[in-house]
Amino acid sequence: MAAGYLDILRARHAARLLAGTLVGRLPNGTAPVAIVLFTRAEGGSYALAGALAAVYGLATAVGQPLLGRAVDLYGQPRVQLPAAVVSALGMALLALVGLGSLPLAYAAVAVAGVFTPPLEGGLRALWPSVLGGEERVHRAYAMDAVAQEVMFTVGPLLVTVLVSFWSPAAALLVINALGVLGALSVVLSEPSRTWRSAPREAHWLGALRSPGLLALLGSFFFVGLALGSITVAGVAYADDHGRESVYGWLMAALGLGALIGGAVYGARQWAGAPERRLRVIVALLALGYLPLMLTPGVVAMTALAAVAGVFLAPAIACSFIVVDRHAPRGTVTEAFSWLVTTFGVGAAAGTAVAGPAVELGGTSWSFAVAGAGGVAALLVLLATGRVLAVPGRTAVSARGSENDRNGAVEPGFSSGHQA
Repeated sequence: MAAGYLDILRARHAARLLAGTLVGRLPNGTAPVAIVLFTRAEGGSYALAGALAAVYGLATAVGQPLLGRAVDLYGQPRVQLPAAVVSALGMALLALVGLGSLPLAYAAVAVAGVFTPPLEGGLRALWPSVLGGEERVHRAYAMDAVAQEVMFTVGPLLVTVLVSFWSPAAALLVINALGVLGALSVVLSEPSRTWRSAPREAHWLGALRSPGLLALLGSFFFVGLALGSITVAGVAYADDHGRESVYGWLMAALGLGALIGGAVYGARQWAGAPERRLRVIVALLALGYLPLMLTPGVVAMTALAAVAGVFLAPAIACSFIVVDRHAPRGTVTEAFSWLVTTFGVGAAAGTAVAGPAVELGGTSWSFAVAGAGGVAALLVLLATGRVLAVPGRTAVSARGSENDRNGAVEPGFSSGHQA
C-alpha cells in the first residue's frame, strides 16, 4: 500500500504540489474556528461569531466556481496567487481592525471568502500532467482525499497552538501568510505555469451544462449535509455525557476512519465504471451513518464514528473521477470547484438542520439527519443512473495537449487520449 503512494510522491513536482496545496488551503480549512476564537477574544458573542463564519462560508461558496472558471480561461498563476493575496488581505483587515465596525468586519470576511483560491480543483487539474499513468492519477485522487482529512484535523490544532502562544489576531495573520506562501509554491512550479485547459465552448452555464455533473453535485450536497449535521450532533452527544473531550474523540474517530478508508481504497486499481462504484460506496456510507442514531456509550459510539468515516474518503476520491468524466471540455477546474461549493453548502445546511433537530427530538434526531442525508445522496445517484452512465464527453484532448486535465480517466476505460 505505502509503496504506491511513495511512487506518486517521488514523481517530479508531486510532493511540492501536494504540500503547497495543503498549506495554501490552511486559511480555508481553519477559517471557522479562527473566526470564532477571534470574535470571542474581541468580546463578540457566539451569535456574531457564527454569523461572521457563515458569511465567510457563503462567500467561499460563491467565489470558488467563479475563480475556477477564471483558472480554466486564464491559467493558474494569473488567478490563484492574486486571489490568495486578496483573501489574506481580507483576513488581515479583520485581524487589525477588529469588531469596532461590524460592517467592515463582515466585508473583510466576505472578501476573504470570495477570493479563496481554488487550489483544490487546481491540483486535480495538474495530476495527469505530473503523473502520466491513469492508475497513478487514480491513486493520487485517493491520496488527495486522505490529505484533506489530515489538513482538517491538523489545521484547527495549529490555530489553537498559535492562539495559545500569541493571540487570535496573530493566528489569523500567520495562517493566511502561510496560505499565500503555499499558493506561491504551487504557481511557481513548472506544471502550474505550463498547464492550459482544453479549448472550451462558450456557454454561460460553463461546467453546469453537464447533466451528469449536476447529478453528482445533487448527491454530494446531501453527503455534505450528513457530515455537517454530525458536527452538531457530536456536540450534543458530548453535552449528554458531560465531557467536552467526548466530542474530540468522536471527530478524531471519524477522521481516522476516513484516513484508513481512503488509504485502502487508493492502494488498488478498480475495474468497472466509477459511476456504478460510487453508488456502492455511497450506499455503504449511508449504512455507516444510520447506526449513529443509537447513541450508545462513549466507547461504542467512538467505534461507530470510526466505521461511519471509513467510506467518506473513498466516496470523495471516486467523485473526483466522475467529475473528470462528466465535466465539459475546458471546464475541469470550475467543475471541481462546484463540487467543493456544493459539498460546503450541504455541510452548512446540515449544521442548520441538526440544531433544531436536537431541540425537537434530542441527540438521536440530530444523528438521524446524518443518516437521512446519506440515504438521500444514494437516492439521487440511483434516480440519475442513466444520466451518470453517459460521460459528458467521449473524447478528450489531442496527444499534443499533455497538460489537458480532461485526459485523466478511470483505469480500464479508454478516453481517446493515448498516453
